[in-house]
Amino acid sequence: MQELIPINIVVGDRNYRVRIDARDEEKVRLLIRKINDQLLDFKTKFAGKDMQDYVAMVLLWFVTEQQDGQLNPDLAQVTERLDALEALLDQPFKP
Repeated sequence: MQELIPINIVVGDRNYRVRIDARDEEKVRLLIRKINDQLLDFKTKFAGKDMQDYVAMVLLWFVTEQQDGQLNPDLAQVTERLDALEALLDQPFKP
């Protein structure tokens, strides 16, 4: 059976507590660092946007990067996931 461990991650300016397989912790932390680095890069390049816009931009960047140069994502699925992420971001912060 998988051993799930709780970790705290920060994406943008929000904290999340997630449970992951202990074997994946390093990979998840590296991925979160990459996402946050890209957020910072977009914030530098595109001033005046809010964090939700930057997160959406990074999400699109990440999806296209994972396609190994072949941009063929299911647009309906991407839109659905972005809508779900937007709904999460719109929820009030509960520490």
